[in-house]
Amino acid sequence: MGFGDLDLLTLQQLWWSIVSLLGGLFVFLMFVQGGQTLIYKLSDSEIEKTMLINSIGRKWELGFTSLVLFGGALFAAFPLFYATSFGGAYWVWIAILFCFIIQAVSYEYRMKENNFLGKKTYEAFMYVNGTLGTFLLGVAISTFFSGSEFVLDSNNFVHWQNPLRGLEALLNPYNYLLGFSLVFLAKISGALYFINNVNYEPIKLKAVASIKVNMIFFLIFFLGFAAWVLTKEGFAVDANGVISMEANKYLHNFLETPIVLGMFLLGVVMVVIGVFVTIKFNFTCCIITSGTGVVLTVMSILLNVGLNNTAYYPSTVDLQSSVTIMNSSGSHYTLTVMSYTALMVPFVIAYVAYAWYSMDKVKITREEIEAPDAHNY
Repeated sequence: MGFGDLDLLTLQQLWWSIVSLLGGLFVFLMFVQGGQTLIYKLSDSEIEKTMLINSIGRKWELGFTSLVLFGGALFAAFPLFYATSFGGAYWVWIAILFCFIIQAVSYEYRMKENNFLGKKTYEAFMYVNGTLGTFLLGVAISTFFSGSEFVLDSNNFVHWQNPLRGLEALLNPYNYLLGFSLVFLAKISGALYFINNVNYEPIKLKAVASIKVNMIFFLIFFLGFAAWVLTKEGFAVDANGVISMEANKYLHNFLETPIVLGMFLLGVVMVVIGVFVTIKFNFTCCIITSGTGVVLTVMSILLNVGLNNTAYYPSTVDLQSSVTIMNSSGSHYTLTVMSYTALMVPFVIAYVAYAWYSMDKVKITREEIEAPDAHNY
């Protein structure tokens, strides 16, 4: 049986699962953003700072690639979401994209000769990308649970009801919970990566110390986010496509899809174990354990909000305008063709793994950075 033999709903669920996996991979690779926020905290000299920037500089393109892949898959499989979100909440998305553009510019120009802006300007850009960019992304994703202010007309044209065009999400304090969760998670992942990739004891010791602090803040915000989501009303869809509010909808989603719940719990446990083993036993390889946990956790959260008859991009001003995987996807033909191209996803994951292995065979050392012929970011 081929993909063409699957019914439309199955294809929609398949593609939401693929998008969720790509979203999880992207959040894992945001250790680059977290590492950028730690550059000054973990370094005492220009050489140490350059060691840190070179460590994550070899990986930033993987994160950028995963972002494009995630966004492209979401756009192709569920075009109505893109039309609604980017067509209405464009200020928040423009702000996020700007934060990622200045990251790319920073790695390319920080060490250029005759850099009239100076190194510190580009380092500041990296910090903005790691903090503001990550925070805004978390806030935007949080609107999958809190809802947005839009109306879709009979032609599916979006009419945004707030002049802030997406930035009004910042007026809902609950959205800050996921925003700050992602910021501190990225910091933890960045520190774990430095411990694994940089062969320099002073940096490792400071990275471990930073994890101890950031883990506390991460747990506060993440547990707050989980408590909010599991106790709030959710946006349920009935067999006729009618959307209504349901008490504890997202808790019900977990209980009714035990595989997704198991992924969520396993992912959280793996993150905690990775951090604990690093702090307690000085292990240096826990970026893999923790990173796998991040992928599983994020994937399960996205599956929770999109599957089991749930509106994943809800409208708070007109419930029936809410976006679901059923009313926002491409046609059966489109999803079928895309499903065959999705067979390339394992090769993309294999490429990321191979590139990771190739670049990490030799750890970052002070001697390498100080070499006359070194290529430094």
